[in-house]
Amino acid sequence: MYKKNILVVFTGPMDLGGIERSLLGLLDAFDYNKYNIDLFLYSHHGPLLNLINKNINILPEVKELSYLRESFLLKLQNGCYYSAILRLRDAIVSKFKQVNNDDTWCEIMERKVQPIDKHYDLAIGFFRPFDLIDKKVNASIKIGFIHTDYSNAKEDLNLLRRDYSKMDYIAGVSEQCVETFLNLFPQFKNKVTVIENILSKDFIEKQSNLFDVSGEMQSDSIKLLSVGRFCEAKNFDNVPEIASLIKAKGIDFNWYIIGYGSDEALIKSKIAQYDMEDTVIILGKKENPYPYIKACDIYVQPSRYEGKCVAVREAQILDKPVVITNYTTAQSQLNDGFDGAIVPMDNAGCANALADFILDKDKQNRFISNMKTTDYSNQNEVEKIYKIIGD
Repeated sequence: MYKKNILVVFTGPMDLGGIERSLLGLLDAFDYNKYNIDLFLYSHHGPLLNLINKNINILPEVKELSYLRESFLLKLQNGCYYSAILRLRDAIVSKFKQVNNDDTWCEIMERKVQPIDKHYDLAIGFFRPFDLIDKKVNASIKIGFIHTDYSNAKEDLNLLRRDYSKMDYIAGVSEQCVETFLNLFPQFKNKVTVIENILSKDFIEKQSNLFDVSGEMQSDSIKLLSVGRFCEAKNFDNVPEIASLIKAKGIDFNWYIIGYGSDEALIKSKIAQYDMEDTVIILGKKENPYPYIKACDIYVQPSRYEGKCVAVREAQILDKPVVITNYTTAQSQLNDGFDGAIVPMDNAGCANALADFILDKDKQNRFISNMKTTDYSNQNEVEKIYKIIGD
């Protein structure tokens, strides 16, 4: 039986992010009796690397791509000398004008990556930039994914337009993610489709039972939890003030945050500023966040913007009451009042609504009942890819 060939390209390491976990879900969803799947990873490291489906053919690593996003020192330590030289060059140039990392990464890719000597029926760029698929891959059809709300992200729109124009199809992870994208780039209307994040309920449930976290999460108070990178989009820097406003209402709770990233110092400074050291607890980087999600009472996503947050879906799979802020794509994230609550974005409004929700056990239990009868895995989304490829 002839099998069609699909290439998936991911421009980073298999780190602890929602996009990486969504990639794992997609790779698990493919029918390996009908398709040969190759995976080109820029970086063959990261805590999720060993979770990649064993049916996948992982193509050889190109050394100079493996530490693109890392520091100058890490590049040198891992033998990425060309990449290190360009990092040093960009550091000097940035003193005089703005430097775009996408252009530098493309420069490294063009010089160090040989064209892939194989024809693919379909090539999927799961994360930007898409230069490798455009310049080094021979494929009948090329798809590029949208994972965020670009109307709020601080991205160069000219570079985005250039990148997505190279693709035959553009796949957004939610209806509203596509809507906000088309508000910026209406010329791509005929290319855009929705392919939602695919998650494995069985995998998430098994992972959630691997160990006990009661030693890290106090059992005698209400436990709120947020998971994500410590960056502007996730808005964790406002959690300490929101928590202080809830605490002022006399509610006994702890707000735990799992993650890592560039905003960690900012978040810690805000925790100190609002005297929330005993209330807002940074648990740090966790390879397996699911036992913590299982142990929490309420999952909170206080983001400034999202495409479609994977962690929210994972919390719903584990039947946890979910509260999210009213970011642009929030309506496509959950059914407000049925399986989650959307609260105001401003800190005072968020605190008031979240405090009311914490005290409303009936609403929480109603959400839990509704989640138990809802499928959040989106396994059938892979059929949309089969349709594009012509099956």
